[in-house]
Amino acid sequence: MRTQKTPGERDPRSLALYQAILRLDNLDDCIRFFDDLCAVTELRTLEQRYDVAKCLLQGKVYAEIRRETGASSATVSRVNRMLNYGAGAVAESVRYDLEQDAGRPEE
Repeated sequence: MRTQKTPGERDPRSLALYQAILRLDNLDDCIRFFDDLCAVTELRTLEQRYDVAKCLLQGKVYAEIRRETGASSATVSRVNRMLNYGAGAVAESVRYDLEQDAGRPEE
C-alpha cells in the first residue's frame, strides 16, 4: 500500500541519469545523448533558458533578452529567479562561459 506524501516531499532522485551524463566523453556524445533522451521542444527550452541566463548575467534588459532569445517575459522572470534563488550551478557555468568568451579573439 502506498503512503500519502506530505506537501513538499519528493521522490528520491534516480542518480543513474546524472552518472550517465558524467560518463560522456565529448560534446558530440553529449549532443547525441540528449537528442535521444529529450524531445526537440525540451532541448530548445533548456537551451533557451541557458541563453537567457547568459543575457541576464551580462546585464541585458528584459526587452533585449526577449528579442535576442525569443523567450517570453515569464521565461526571463523564471530564469532570473533561478539565478537569484537557485542552487547556483547554472550561474557558475554561464559565468565560466562568459570568461572563456572574453578570452577569445573577435571573429
